[in-house]
Amino acid sequence: MKSNLRGAARALLAGALASAITLTSVGSASAEPAKIKAPTPRTPCFFLSQWQGWKAPNDHTLYLAVNVHDVYEVDLASGSSRLQEPDARLINRAFGSSDVCTALDLQLSVADLGGFPEPLFPAHLSKLTPEQVAAIPKKYRPY
Repeated sequence: MKSNLRGAARALLAGALASAITLTSVGSASAEPAKIKAPTPRTPCFFLSQWQGWKAPNDHTLYLAVNVHDVYEVDLASGSSRLQEPDARLINRAFGSSDVCTALDLQLSVADLGGFPEPLFPAHLSKLTPEQVAAIPKKYRPY
């Protein structure tokens, strides 16, 4: 009698499993395929050692010269009028890695000769296209 119960249980289990597999395959075939989001464009990274100069056209924007011809724009959450002073010094403190891929990788402050550093808060970093660089007035180009 026990063997008949075991056989019946196995048959019931096999039937349930086959039904589950059939329902799953039918359900997935009729469901809409998942939409894949297009990847968001990333700002190309650079190393701090490649940073060669900077200019500030206003108190909320920095242009960084990287390598020979690349320019990155840094938008600041809170600017500083000290950025446009003739003796302004831009300071970046590197903690850990020396690669810069986002605005959060920059620990910036500005100081003038004899003054205390004022922290800056980078909000956005983007690499400019050659056309965007050409549109920057010459006096604000960082190279």
